[in-house]
Amino acid sequence: MSEGGRSEGIPARITRAEIEAAYQAHAHSVVRRAESLLGSPPEAREVLQEVFMSLLERPEQFEGRSSLLTWLYRATTNSCLKRLRDRATRRRLTTENAVLLAKVGQPCPPDQALELRRALNDVPEELQELAIYRYLDALSYDELAEVTGYSRRKVAYLLARLAVLTEQRGEA
Repeated sequence: MSEGGRSEGIPARITRAEIEAAYQAHAHSVVRRAESLLGSPPEAREVLQEVFMSLLERPEQFEGRSSLLTWLYRATTNSCLKRLRDRATRRRLTTENAVLLAKVGQPCPPDQALELRRALNDVPEELQELAIYRYLDALSYDELAEVTGYSRRKVAYLLARLAVLTEQRGEA
């Protein structure tokens, strides 16, 4: 046992005070990330509340394997992806944007971010996450592996799978 009665290797839980400090320090980053993905300031503020309330209610979900900012970045992305999937217009947007999705291959400029979000609505969740990190955020394979927790090899496999899916949709 180490100091404080915890076993070695078991991460300490994040405290309420640490969460409050993180809110003060990083709320603007969470909102900016959510707004870039959702295109809606009110929804971005809702995501901010969801992410921090979730952390307050279940602090054990932050395991300390990465920095808190990295965890917030991923939690925000996942919350936004869930919102995008839940939108009633999912099917309509998928068919309207099949051509754009087929062209995904380079980091997209900010003016195309909305179109990318719409095009990703019918792509499996793990591929949506990677596509956003790769093509909207222009993360390298190594950065993708770090953020997602996947191996670099799995990142390459999933991006190849995304390319096949987008190619198939472009032909449809």
